Amino acid sequence: MVATSLAFLFPATAVRAAGGGADPVPLERLYDNTAVSDDARPDQADFDGSGTSLPAQDLTAAGWTPGRTLTVQGARLTWPRRPGRPDNVRADGQTVRAGGRGDALAFLAAGTGGADVSGTGSVAYRDGTRSAYRLTVPDWLTGPLATKAVATAHVNTHHGRLAARARLYVVTVPLVPGREVASVRLPRAAGLHVFALAVRAPATGWSGSWAAATSGYPAVGPWSDRTVRLVVHTSVGGPRVRLRFDNTFAPAAVRIGSATVAVQAAGASARGVPVPVSFAGSAGIRIPAGAQAFSDPLAFAVPARTNLLVSFHLPDAMTAAPVHRLAVQRSYVSVPGDHAAEGSAAAYTTVITRWPLLTGVDVGGGPGSVVLLGDSITDGDRSTADANRRWPDVLAGRLLEQRAVPRYGVLNQGISGNRVVTDGYPGDGVSTDTSGVSALHRLDRDVLAQTSARTAIVFEGVNDLRWRYTAEQVVAGLREIAERGHARGLRMLAATILPCEGEALCTAAVDARRTAVNAWIRDAGAFDAVLDFDSVVRDPAHPARMLPAYDSGDHLHPGDAGLAALAGSVELRALVP
Repeated sequence: MVATSLAFLFPATAVRAAGGGADPVPLERLYDNTAVSDDARPDQADFDGSGTSLPAQDLTAAGWTPGRTLTVQGARLTWPRRPGRPDNVRADGQTVRAGGRGDALAFLAAGTGGADVSGTGSVAYRDGTRSAYRLTVPDWLTGPLATKAVATAHVNTHHGRLAARARLYVVTVPLVPGREVASVRLPRAAGLHVFALAVRAPATGWSGSWAAATSGYPAVGPWSDRTVRLVVHTSVGGPRVRLRFDNTFAPAAVRIGSATVAVQAAGASARGVPVPVSFAGSAGIRIPAGAQAFSDPLAFAVPARTNLLVSFHLPDAMTAAPVHRLAVQRSYVSVPGDHAAEGSAAAYTTVITRWPLLTGVDVGGGPGSVVLLGDSITDGDRSTADANRRWPDVLAGRLLEQRAVPRYGVLNQGISGNRVVTDGYPGDGVSTDTSGVSALHRLDRDVLAQTSARTAIVFEGVNDLRWRYTAEQVVAGLREIAERGHARGLRMLAATILPCEGEALCTAAVDARRTAVNAWIRDAGAFDAVLDFDSVVRDPAHPARMLPAYDSGDHLHPGDAGLAALAGSVELRALVP
């Protein structure tokens, strides 16, 4: 079960507080355990009661420097300031001062004791109401790498340094929307350590226009003193823009020296002069391992359904990077030097077909976003390259061409090869597997934390079934996704799984399991609405197969016509919360 998986069992329904309890104090004043030690003085800390601790040097290399505020899954959390001094609290029902409004409360935490640690706490709001939550945190040495925020390569012991993957996690639980938080009562749970907590603030005034999910951490380049120019296609437009970069899965910090945005003219050439973006007033930024960075708001008119060029200079050597592998779009890498501000394509001599580091483009205003959680069919596999004919692109066009429902941004969080319940990429280390961590493991980052998300569409499961997972396992995963989305106030839709007979792994047994999952999607009522994509593309004379007119030729992925049919079948009113 994933780090956030139990939060939905305690929906954030406010009740009138009964009063009483200790006065809330800042978390730092409650610190009663030391987790981080200097390599030269490992006896400074004892995180788990056996004399073992996190090495300050590894954390510094990862960009987790003392006092640094990190943004992880949209929440701003401050790493403790003093290594070798108390830096976390052992959760035992303490009352912590907190503030702000948002959709979730984020904990930077870890468990000790060799297994997940769970406990129930509560949130008090300034209007006198209270909501309960259940927090489950994985163990710092044995928990899943797929959901970690950061991992160190070593641990310190009183007898020296040992090679071990120590993990820290950011875990979120739901809040009552619109209520201002006053304080948080921690659970009573032996072995649950909290380093920081914060309310994840809403992205007021922004809509997501483009997004891509990090699918793995493969080798790249190597690049050194290169500028990457990525081509991305907007859904909605707006008068302002901000960019999001994610250093997901990385073991070390990455430095962006400068970045610009422009409208594409053709290839790597810009229409006009690229406009610089800044980060907290600076031209560049160093993004810690596992963290993300938003650029400052920029007055830049972003057209709807238009290709942008997002260029960023990487001054340091890079041999691996967080990427979205299947871009179905050509982007570019330059010869050595900072060429981000150049409108010409001359310096951009290398073509790439994946998107490293960049995960989001937000625009000012708008009604919010619809997030599509999917696999290769949503990712656009077998659609025409450089043509933006993925079904999410077609859906975005339909929304812009009507006035009956809000013109939402459409965020494509498809990952080729992705599965609902099991990881492809393990979430740590350089790997050729770029099928992502499971939908369950990436749900918070790729759906719940997305900019102004209003509705989510879940269209996954065929890869689980093709790799011999049961219908019951897929159903359990889809049910959990629906419950976790509902707990955050999202409207949750599901699409039925397409037929794929004729593809090597799509046996009759797979089709039987597919039929069972689709029956559950249609009839169980777990989702707010169902998009019956199966009925759109199947051959009425042979329901286990796709109609030839919609088949790309591999019998698994629809071609352009099939993808357009999927998008055309969506009842737009079903998207509205």
